[in-house]
Amino acid sequence: MKVRFEQKICDPTQLAARVAELPRPIVFTNGVFDILHRGHATYLAQARALGASLVVAANSDASVKRLGKGDDRPINNEGDRMAVLAALESVSLVTVFTDDTPLNTILQVKPDILVKGGDWPIEKMVGAKEVITWGGQVHSIPFEFERSTTATLNKIRQAGPGA
Repeated sequence: MKVRFEQKICDPTQLAARVAELPRPIVFTNGVFDILHRGHATYLAQARALGASLVVAANSDASVKRLGKGDDRPINNEGDRMAVLAALESVSLVTVFTDDTPLNTILQVKPDILVKGGDWPIEKMVGAKEVITWGGQVHSIPFEFERSTTATLNKIRQAGPGA
C-alpha cells in the first residue's frame, strides 16, 4: 500500500497531465537532493512560498554520476530521494530527469517561476531564458543555512570507521 505522499511522485511520461492539475503559479526547481538537510528543506519551503505549487525534478542516478560528485554518489537512489522530497509539505509534485540538464523537463512543466539556490546566478540557470521568454520569473534564493551533502559526506569520511 502506498502512503499518501507517494502520490506526489510522477513518472516523467505523466508529467504534463499531472502539472495541468496543479494550481498556478507553478514554481519549478531541480537538483540531486541526495541527503536531505535543513538547507534543502528551508530552500524548498521558500521556493513554494513564491507560488501555489512546487514541482521538483530530481536528477536520475545516472545523471548524478555524470555530474562527477564522486564514485559513491548518489548515496540514496532516485526512488528514495523522490520519496523523501514528496514527503515534504512544501512539495506538490516530484519527478526525475535523466538528461544532463533539466531543460526538457522545464519545457514540459512550463513553470511560472524558476528557482535555484543562491550559488546559481540567474544568467547561468538552465531554462531561465525560456521561462523569461514566456513571461515567467526567475529567482536565485540565497542560502539561509550553509549546508552541503558533499561537506557532510567529507565530515563522515574524515571521522573514519568506528568514530
